[in-house]
Formats: sequence, C-alpha cells, structure tokens
Amino acid sequence: MIDVNGVTCRYGDGSDDGAVTAVDDVSLSVPDGEFLVVAGANGSGKTTLVRTFNGLATPDAGTVAVNGTPVADDLVAARTAVGMVFQDPRDQLVAATVGADVAFGPENLGLAHEEIDRRVAAALDAVNMAGRGEDRIASLSGGERERVAIAGALAMEPDHLVLDEPFTGLDEPARRSVVDRLRERRRAGTSVIVVTHDLRDVLGLADRVVGLADGRVAVDAAPEAAVGDLPGLDVRVPAGAAGTRAGETSASDP
Repeated sequence: MIDVNGVTCRYGDGSDDGAVTAVDDVSLSVPDGEFLVVAGANGSGKTTLVRTFNGLATPDAGTVAVNGTPVADDLVAARTAVGMVFQDPRDQLVAATVGADVAFGPENLGLAHEEIDRRVAAALDAVNMAGRGEDRIASLSGGERERVAIAGALAMEPDHLVLDEPFTGLDEPARRSVVDRLRERRRAGTSVIVVTHDLRDVLGLADRVVGLADGRVAVDAAPEAAVGDLPGLDVRVPAGAAGTRAGETSASDP
C-alpha cells in the first residue's frame, strides 16, 4: 500500500513570490495489486507526485508511506518497494550491456551472486529479452531500451511499479509489448502505476484513474466514470470511449 496524505511540493526559492507549487495538498492511497493511471497534461504535477512515492522528490508538506513505513524514515525500503521507470530510459540505463544494467539495482542491495543472476534472468524473461544479457545498450531500439528499463525495475522485485509516460516515442509493436508486460505484472500481483497524458494504451487495464490539474486531484474514479471528465484536463482518451459526453470529442480525435 502507498499512502499519500496532504502532500504539497514546491519548486523555487521557497518564498511566496518565487515558489511554484507542483503538487498541492494531494491525498490518495494505492492498494496492493491495483492498476492505477495518473493522468494529466504536461505540468499538472503528476511526475512530481509519483516521485514522492520513493523519495526522489521530498514533499514540502504532508507525508508518504509505503507498506506502512514513512518514506522519509527509510529511503532504502521505499526504493526497494517502489520501482520507478523514468519517461526517458536513457535517464536510468547505467551500464554498457543489458545484463549489467538489469543487475545494477540488485547488486546495490548487496545480494548474493546467485540471487542477482536469478533476478536478472527472471526480469529479462518477463520483458521478452531472455538470452540478451550480453547485448550492448547502444545497439538497442527505443522500445528495447524501454523494456530493459522495466526489467531493471522488476529485478528489484518491487511491490509497486511506477512508469512515467512509458509509451513516449515508441512505435506500435513496442507499445503493444510494453502493454503486455504491464498486464503480466498486474496478474502477478504487482501494483502498477502509469503516469500519462494519453490513456489510449492503458484505459482498458486500469482499475482507477486519478486526473491532476494544476497540482490538485480533479478526478478520482473508475475508468468508466472518469473518462467523461478527462478531455477537459487535456488528456487523450480512446475515441468513442464510454463516458465521453454527447457532443464532445476526446483529445485523441482530430
């Protein structure tokens, strides 16, 4: 469980005139095993919000707890329990080869070599890259790099997996591959949190949609109830999705 209580995050010099509020008094909970979509336009605060889940962003007010432990009290526990896949996989790929990159996180946990090897093999298999541990990162396509980034998060065996705009720049086969992997993680009992401004790939997987606007929660509902309000937040929804109000067009329509 991830519990967010009254979280506010500001950027700037901290003064009333110089600070920009990215997240404004947000409270929500993510139950174990839930597939949650955090939706919003660019600048709505969604990336900052999810980065508080494992201490990559520190709230100016409010608290975040993961599995009952405040993030501020145990960053290692939070970052072990919450795996993060950044919007651009280049921001987190740190090694020259696929296997070395996926092993990086488990190595930092001080695990035995046998356990690291097991986790790397399982994570690569989960993203359909089994046997490619020796491939050079520089030779991979954008979709393959995205899958390696997901594998690196999975190798930490997190309770919760957060992906920030995982479909940006991917072609259709790569998008389908990522969706398949997320579906498998959900079936395996991992909480999946997808941050996006485009729900066309994930609306059918979601248990719940939280829509942000100006750093605040504007929508928090099941997909069928949320989808009618999301175009007003400059969020793309599938054309013809149930719940789009008569006379309106979704943000995905021309």
